[in-house]
Amino acid sequence: MQSNQYSNRKIADLQTLLPIVQMLKFQQKKIVFTNGCFDILHAGHIQSLNQAAAFGHFLVVGVNTDASVKRLKGNSRPINNEQSRTLVLANLMMTDAVILFDQNTPLELITALEPDVLVKGGDYTLEQIVGASEVLAKGGKVEIIPLLEGFSTTNIIQQVQSGS
Repeated sequence: MQSNQYSNRKIADLQTLLPIVQMLKFQQKKIVFTNGCFDILHAGHIQSLNQAAAFGHFLVVGVNTDASVKRLKGNSRPINNEQSRTLVLANLMMTDAVILFDQNTPLELITALEPDVLVKGGDYTLEQIVGASEVLAKGGKVEIIPLLEGFSTTNIIQQVQSGS
C-alpha cells in the first residue's frame, strides 16, 4: 500500500503542481515536460522518459485523459484507463510528477508550467510540436529525441488482435 500512497503524491493537478514548479525554478532547477497517451507502456516509452528526464531536474509527464484519447485515437482506445496509466507512470523512478489533461493538446499545461525543456519523440518536427514556440519564446529549449524502432502501442494492439 505504501507504494500507492507514494505514487499518488506524484499524480497532481495544476493547482497543486504549479507552486511546486515555481519553487523549483526559484531554486534554479530545470523543469522538463513531455506528454502522451501512454496507453500500453513499452520499452520505447521507457527510453523516451529516461532521455527526457536527463534534460533537467524535474520531469513532468502530461497524460491525455480517457476522453482525450478517445477523441484522438478512436472509441476503441484507451486500452488502459487514465487512473491505471497515471499510476504506472507515477511509479517510474524517472518521473517526478504526472498530470492529466483533457484537451487534445497539452498547450494549456505548457503555458501554465513554462517548462525549461519541452521533449517530444522523433516522429514530430519542431513545427508540429504543440507549445514549442511558447517554450522557445520564454528562453527554453525543445528537444526531439529518437524513437526506439519497432515499439508502438498501435503495433502492439495490432499484434494482439491478429494473434501473432
